[in-house]
Amino acid sequence: MTNTLHILLVDDDPRMTRTLADILALHGYQVSQAASAPEALRLAQETAFDCVLSDIAMPGMNGSELARQLYEIQPGLPVFFMTAYASEAVLQQGLAAGAVGVLEKPLDIQHLLDFLAGLCEAKVVTIVDNDSDFCRTLGEILERRGFRVACVSDPHTAIETMLADCQILLLDMKLNSISGRDLLAAIRRSHPDLPVVLITGYRQEMAAAVEGALALHAAICFYKPLAIPDLLTKLSEIQRGNLKKLWKATQK
Repeated sequence: MTNTLHILLVDDDPRMTRTLADILALHGYQVSQAASAPEALRLAQETAFDCVLSDIAMPGMNGSELARQLYEIQPGLPVFFMTAYASEAVLQQGLAAGAVGVLEKPLDIQHLLDFLAGLCEAKVVTIVDNDSDFCRTLGEILERRGFRVACVSDPHTAIETMLADCQILLLDMKLNSISGRDLLAAIRRSHPDLPVVLITGYRQEMAAAVEGALALHAAICFYKPLAIPDLLTKLSEIQRGNLKKLWKATQK
């Protein structure tokens, strides 16, 4: 699955955003621009973005507060700060708010492009559940919050097909003719580090299977009916962890 990323640039210097927007557009990315944090928040209410590049030192609302409010609108959204002079305290505040990384001005464009290429290749939450209606409904909820979603209702689908471009796996524990724990064991042979979130509507019946799946390094189990805000928070936490690893890898 290949997708063109939609990137939001936020900076009160219009020359900066125009120049960077032109560079990114030349490399095939769709770009929107905002001259202030309030304008960025308005755009985020209207459009699902794949990445935000924001100046951290802006009048009225700095990048740290912008990041915090963006995550309330689009929990899975990766935010990067751009800065030439922000204090270490402000930068740490921004990273504590959940930002993936910091770009020093003048920007290292190749580093940024390498990261965006990796982000474009892996940005999918895969739901494996034989209840196609549940898959569709949950998928729509996640897509509205900025995630890309693939739904798999047949647990016997080849693992490599099932997990194509998968960044996070949502795995139901009670599947037709196979338990989620057994499927996870098969997945772990080829994807030992893939983040996995378990879901089930059978708390007592599936207790042993859930315990076994957690022993295979699943992150957490959510029970149906799902607490969507808690699920979104966990998915966002996992996604930002994935992106921080990707960001560090592009710095090598």
